Amino acid sequence: METPRHPYVPEPAIRRLPWYLACVQRLMAEGVEYVSSTAISNQLNVDASQIAKDLSYLNIKGKTRIGYEVAELERGLNDFLGFRKCHNAVMMGVGSLGRALMSDSGLSRYGLDIVAGFDVNPDVTGTEVEGKPVYDIAELADRREALGAEIAIIAVPVESASQVAQMCVDAGIKALWNFTPFHFKTSSEITIENTSIYAHLAVMYNRMEQK
Repeated sequence: METPRHPYVPEPAIRRLPWYLACVQRLMAEGVEYVSSTAISNQLNVDASQIAKDLSYLNIKGKTRIGYEVAELERGLNDFLGFRKCHNAVMMGVGSLGRALMSDSGLSRYGLDIVAGFDVNPDVTGTEVEGKPVYDIAELADRREALGAEIAIIAVPVESASQVAQMCVDAGIKALWNFTPFHFKTSSEITIENTSIYAHLAVMYNRMEQK
């Protein structure tokens, strides 16, 4: 049975929950049966009170003086985050980053299955990456439904990003995982998650200089 979803979960809490899952999975591997929010806090840079509040969205209660049952917490986190459900995705741009993501079997552990790639390079289209076909990007609209994909991962050159995003939306894609520095403006019905490597690098460099 899946963990019931709270009517409203703040996005910062959702972003912290995978940290707790990684911690709990490590504890399971070590044979730990119960864990407190304080014990999790000791391993992460998050206050115990914040951890307890975040976990309250899962409707899982810790036991007084014992804590949370690790197996139940691992199950609840996986269900709540959607990692146990398979989500088909297409890779838009099969350059070095796109190829690496298509080859990353670890993503399936978190419910993401990249079923095909799309590119404009004739040297890439018609090939396979780890057994997954790479098609010409012009075929996206015709192939998307058969592939069962509702997510597009975008790793194309920045000058093509906006056009490719619109192609994905027009083809029926419901969510965009964007690895380009370009931030899209599209329908409010489309879910967009920006993962800008360049922005993270800029923050890291800036913090290094400040120290």
